[in-house]
Amino acid sequence: MAIQPDMIGIVVSDMAAALRFYRLVGLEIPAHLDSESHAEITTANGYRIAWDTEALARSINPDWVTPVGQRVALALKCDSPGEVDATYARMVAQGYHGHKPPWDAFWGQRYAVIADPDGSLLDLFAPQ
Repeated sequence: MAIQPDMIGIVVSDMAAALRFYRLVGLEIPAHLDSESHAEITTANGYRIAWDTEALARSINPDWVTPVGQRVALALKCDSPGEVDATYARMVAQGYHGHKPPWDAFWGQRYAVIADPDGSLLDLFAPQ
């Protein structure tokens, strides 16, 4: 059997704050997961996203340390360039850090980047 990408996991310092951010960006995440140390959803296209608290990460790996810098970005495909702009504006209006405002990327997409509560970068994009 071939190995396939199946899930991305994100370690968060505050589960409720992180899930509030991802709900606002448009993911459907049940409210009862706010108080859990592990939260997981499957998106409409079959991709799984999971969030683990720092405490859970440390319980699994006692040597785990809070990362510094950005090495992996989660990219969410929007329905249109206008949705990229509107989602970015909505998130910034709610107080989240806009890392890079919407722009027309040379590779043919409308693109924007916003930071979640832990500073992880979230890419928003749509074909032009």
